[in-house]
Amino acid sequence: MTTRTVIHLFHDDADSISLGSRVPQRMLEVAHEQGVEVEVFCFGPAQRRLSDAGDEAATFNRQIDELVAAGVHVGACVNAARADGVEDALRDRGLVLRVARDEFLRFTVEGSTVITF
Repeated sequence: MTTRTVIHLFHDDADSISLGSRVPQRMLEVAHEQGVEVEVFCFGPAQRRLSDAGDEAATFNRQIDELVAAGVHVGACVNAARADGVEDALRDRGLVLRVARDEFLRFTVEGSTVITF
């Protein structure tokens, strides 16, 4: 069984989105040698920042794209993406869109450690 840490990005204040998307980048530096898989899940207000073009969200979006490029599973809620009209745009960026309810239950079943920002 894989040991997994999930960074759950929920809040959309500047500190939460910038630090919450930076922490998994830093974790990746040592995760492999510790036998830990890092995953990110965006939901709620933070998920809406994924389609925000403003300056405050620029660092967040760059860091999310870097995580995807590094092979990190970065997920978001498909229902919220669909409601906001950004489902295709998020998928095109490499985000994995699934029902949030199912993802939260998967984290529990898999025994993941979840850290929320």
